[in-house]
Amino acid sequence: MMPMHNTNYTILSNRGVIEVSGDDRKHFLQGLISNDIKQVSPTHTIYAALLTPQGKYLFDFFVIEINTSIYIDCERSRARDLLKKLAIYKLRAKIDLVDRSQDFQIAAVFGKNPHVPFKLQERTGHTKRISESIVYIDPRLMQAGVRILSPKSKIEKLLNTLPISKVNLKDFDVQRISLGLPDGTRDLVPEKSILLESGFEELNGIDWNKGCYMGQELTARTKYRGLVKKRLVPVSFKGKAPTPGTPITVGRKQVGEMRSTVGNTGLALIRVDDIASTPLSAAETIIKPQKPNWVNF
Repeated sequence: MMPMHNTNYTILSNRGVIEVSGDDRKHFLQGLISNDIKQVSPTHTIYAALLTPQGKYLFDFFVIEINTSIYIDCERSRARDLLKKLAIYKLRAKIDLVDRSQDFQIAAVFGKNPHVPFKLQERTGHTKRISESIVYIDPRLMQAGVRILSPKSKIEKLLNTLPISKVNLKDFDVQRISLGLPDGTRDLVPEKSILLESGFEELNGIDWNKGCYMGQELTARTKYRGLVKKRLVPVSFKGKAPTPGTPITVGRKQVGEMRSTVGNTGLALIRVDDIASTPLSAAETIIKPQKPNWVNF
């Protein structure tokens, strides 16, 4: 069980790293991702997504600057797919794309005041270098804690020097789900999910003023025409955990679908008009939605 009232860390073995280098690295990414690459600096990291031309989710990731390269903290099982997708758009851009997942590791530090051991400013995205590692406050939410990008041979040494406790990935998942944070394709369906249904606006994953990027037109239309009909929210339940993809119903009416679970909690995509309906069921399990304080609907 996760130690309470402590600062904890876990190695995120499910995360990969892609390096984007070359003179055109920022210009190249600016035309593709949902956030503004101009915000990325040695002291600031962003959260962003890559969409289909129709504005549907493909990949989400964190964008970090180190020296003359951009590093992308992404879902490890799909790092090669992301690299291949980026390569399609390379054309004549002066960039190099390399999968660095074998060289680097990602860790999460969370719990009580996780920014304090690193002397980070209390603001989302704040980033600093400690020796050969990059530490940054999760750009989505302060409550999500701190993330670390480090060479594999150095990360445990750094973490072991700090007054924090090692826990397992499940403990991190409990916090992630309680905050309503999606975890890649465990909660988002490629070529189907919509960013605004998944909290990307409130989680600082979209810049409305940066100009065009792939999928921008539909994303903007969804916002300004008020077309967000569903939202991804935490749910709690007793008994058997519903499997991802299980339909959520009110009586005979389908109103949503389950996503990832851990213990007796999970995330679910539910129609906004039915979130307060009772009882909500996923197969034989009764679920209770819990709106995070950052969600706007």
